[in-house]
Amino acid sequence: MLKMIKQFLKEEDGLGTVEIVIIVAVLVAVALIFRRAIFDFVKNIIKKVFNEDLDGEILEGITPTPDP
Repeated sequence: MLKMIKQFLKEEDGLGTVEIVIIVAVLVAVALIFRRAIFDFVKNIIKKVFNEDLDGEILEGITPTPDP
Protein backbone atom coordinates (compact mmCIF):
# COMPACT_ATOMS: atom_id res chain seq x y z
CA MET A 1 0.00 0.00 0.00
CA LEU A 2 2.79 2.43 0.91
CA LYS A 3 4.55 1.57 -2.34
CA MET A 4 1.42 2.47 -4.35
CA ILE A 5 1.12 5.85 -2.60
CA LYS A 6 4.77 6.69 -3.31
CA GLN A 7 4.37 5.67 -6.93
CA PHE A 8 1.21 7.80 -7.24
CA LEU A 9 2.98 10.86 -5.83
CA LYS A 10 5.91 10.45 -8.25
CA GLU A 11 3.63 10.16 -11.28
CA GLU A 12 3.71 13.31 -13.47
CA ASP A 13 1.31 12.42 -16.28
CA GLY A 14 -1.42 14.89 -15.29
CA LEU A 15 0.83 17.90 -14.69
CA GLY A 16 0.72 19.04 -18.32
CA THR A 17 -3.07 19.13 -18.24
CA VAL A 18 -3.14 21.05 -14.97
CA GLU A 19 -0.71 23.64 -16.35
CA ILE A 20 -2.84 24.18 -19.45
CA VAL A 21 -6.01 24.53 -17.36
CA ILE A 22 -4.33 27.13 -15.15
CA ILE A 23 -3.08 29.10 -18.17
CA VAL A 24 -6.56 29.09 -19.75
CA ALA A 25 -8.12 30.21 -16.46
CA VAL A 26 -5.68 33.11 -16.20
CA LEU A 27 -6.37 34.17 -19.81
CA VAL A 28 -10.13 34.08 -19.21
CA ALA A 29 -9.74 36.14 -16.03
CA VAL A 30 -7.64 38.76 -17.84
CA ALA A 31 -10.17 38.91 -20.69
CA LEU A 32 -13.01 39.44 -18.20
CA ILE A 33 -11.12 42.14 -16.32
CA PHE A 34 -10.25 44.07 -19.50
CA ARG A 35 -13.49 43.27 -21.35
CA ARG A 36 -14.50 46.90 -21.92
CA ALA A 37 -11.05 47.91 -23.18
CA ILE A 38 -10.98 44.95 -25.57
CA PHE A 39 -14.43 45.84 -26.97
CA ASP A 40 -13.45 49.49 -27.45
CA PHE A 41 -10.22 48.47 -29.20
CA VAL A 42 -12.09 46.17 -31.61
CA LYS A 43 -14.73 48.84 -32.32
CA ASN A 44 -12.04 51.39 -33.20
CA ILE A 45 -10.32 48.91 -35.52
CA ILE A 46 -13.63 48.17 -37.26
CA LYS A 47 -14.33 51.89 -37.69
CA LYS A 48 -10.90 52.46 -39.24
CA VAL A 49 -11.07 49.49 -41.58
CA PHE A 50 -14.61 49.92 -42.88
CA ASN A 51 -15.03 53.72 -42.44
CA GLU A 52 -18.44 53.05 -40.92
CA ASP A 53 -20.06 53.28 -37.55
CA LEU A 54 -21.11 49.94 -36.09
CA ASP A 55 -24.74 50.86 -36.84
CA GLY A 56 -23.91 51.04 -40.57
CA GLU A 57 -23.87 54.82 -40.78
CA ILE A 58 -21.07 56.43 -42.76
CA LEU A 59 -18.71 58.41 -40.54
CA GLU A 60 -18.77 62.20 -40.86
CA GLY A 61 -16.24 63.81 -43.17
CA ILE A 62 -15.79 60.71 -45.28
CA THR A 63 -17.62 60.58 -48.59
CA PRO A 64 -18.26 57.09 -49.86
CA THR A 65 -17.55 56.32 -53.49
CA PRO A 66 -20.74 55.61 -55.43
CA ASP A 67 -21.25 52.17 -56.91
CA PRO A 68 -20.95 52.13 -60.74
